[in-house]
Amino acid sequence: MNDCSSQQGPFKSRMMGVVVLLSLLPGMSALEFTVYRMQQFSLEGRSHGCRSVQVNAESRTPDAELLTRRCVLMRVTDFSMEKWTRILSQSAAAILILVPAYLPAELTGPEQLFMEREMEILRNETLLPVYFTLEDPDLLEMYRESRAVSLSLTSSSALEVMIGMVMGSGFQMTTSEVQSKPIKSPAMVTLEGQLSGHEGTAEPPTVVVVAHYDAFGAAPLLAHGADSNGSGVSVLLEMIRLFHFLYNSPQSRGRYNILFSLTGGGKFNYQGSKRWIEEHLDHSETSILHENVAFILCLDTLANGDSLHLHVSRPPAEGTAQWKFMKELQSVVLSPPFLGVNFSVVHKKINLGENILAWEHEQFSLRRLPAFTVSHLDSHKNGLKNTILDTRSRVDVKKLRRNAEMLCEALARFLYKDTMKKTPGNLRIFQGDLGVDEGRLSAILDWLTLQPRAAQLITKSHPVLSTMEHLFRRHLKDVRRHVFKPDERNPEFIFYDQMKLTMTSHRVKPAVFDLFMALVIAAYLGVIHQAIQNFGPAYRKFIQLITKQKKK
Repeated sequence: MNDCSSQQGPFKSRMMGVVVLLSLLPGMSALEFTVYRMQQFSLEGRSHGCRSVQVNAESRTPDAELLTRRCVLMRVTDFSMEKWTRILSQSAAAILILVPAYLPAELTGPEQLFMEREMEILRNETLLPVYFTLEDPDLLEMYRESRAVSLSLTSSSALEVMIGMVMGSGFQMTTSEVQSKPIKSPAMVTLEGQLSGHEGTAEPPTVVVVAHYDAFGAAPLLAHGADSNGSGVSVLLEMIRLFHFLYNSPQSRGRYNILFSLTGGGKFNYQGSKRWIEEHLDHSETSILHENVAFILCLDTLANGDSLHLHVSRPPAEGTAQWKFMKELQSVVLSPPFLGVNFSVVHKKINLGENILAWEHEQFSLRRLPAFTVSHLDSHKNGLKNTILDTRSRVDVKKLRRNAEMLCEALARFLYKDTMKKTPGNLRIFQGDLGVDEGRLSAILDWLTLQPRAAQLITKSHPVLSTMEHLFRRHLKDVRRHVFKPDERNPEFIFYDQMKLTMTSHRVKPAVFDLFMALVIAAYLGVIHQAIQNFGPAYRKFIQLITKQKKK
């Protein structure tokens, strides 16, 4: 028994020492969260976005000097094109960008910079997988720990680097082993409906009001498009309601037909408008666009700012219907209560050398149809047109209502110009019971931004389409749905799946930590071994010393 106890004692001590040492290590943990893959599409034969899907790499932040074969975590506030270029040049394994769950109405600093550069990362095809996810406390803690490791590995002190390599905790980021495939039979849907004007001796001319309804951003499932172009859709639906009341009676109809159209594929070079025009002009001999079109008014980004810009490809000639509407809109802006709004006409020629058009009206201008786009943006290069940061919280509904009022007033004055010659110039038509309903605009915008509206997600049975079609049939006549598909041999656009995945992060230690632990355990066992080997002689000397002291 004594021999057995003496053998177990050192063994127990050794095991307790290992347990104590291991208990000092951070506990292994795993975190699962939803990630949204960056756009992958082909437009006019050119590939854009990220091609890869699978991720299996250890996390780092852009602070680390070496990013090769690492999954780089970065927040929107970290983003810059210099960092993006550096990550790509070092052949990182993947990129995960953390997006704020809530954004203020006014973006400043890093968020504004990211919005302005967001489309640059989609300009060419990217080989490594790029994902976005919404920030939460767990993800921010993971980011902070990864950043601490990255900073420790870039320290100027060799000792600090060694300590960081040994004690730092990283995260192994993984996704399922899948690959993206083209979406089968993608389609773009365009809706149209009209209000018939007062019929005289001839068929009345037509005013066309257009807005594209899809949204765009670096990640399809984060593209809610509140201002671009949820605001344009909201104004168009409100215009339908108000002019329906005016046109409901034959005696109160204007001398123009009004054709309303909601187009798909607006963020993909306005493919929905292009194919809609082709169907009317090239495949139909009785189309309303074949006949006397006064002008086409395109609505785009109308929910912010204190300016209203009329974008044209060619300045309208004096005396034309397009010129008359422009003058009416200018007159409305210069009258109370809109005096604080800055109005301007922005002339930009169509660049035939570019594959991407700037504004929707350019598709109509290419077919020699008089058209312009109204927007609070003074340039198509503004990042707000295509960003995942275009959220509902950043929309000013009061300014949206103001812009809707100005457009409705200007259009009504144009349509009823002959009957309003003797009325005061400052008379407002849309007020009181016939006024623009701010609550309705807000409700429509809420409904549009409840779910992402990327073109890849808008199928023929999508609830956004079915609801808009219901509103069209409620107020308009001759409502039609046009469904366009890409050409089978030479498709104009190709969309890819795998837009949403689950990513898992496991806490891991660097490989050098295993070496460090092996050395520590070896040293510990060596000490124990030496203690056991020298225990007998040391014990005998100790007994002899005690015996001598007793004899004295």
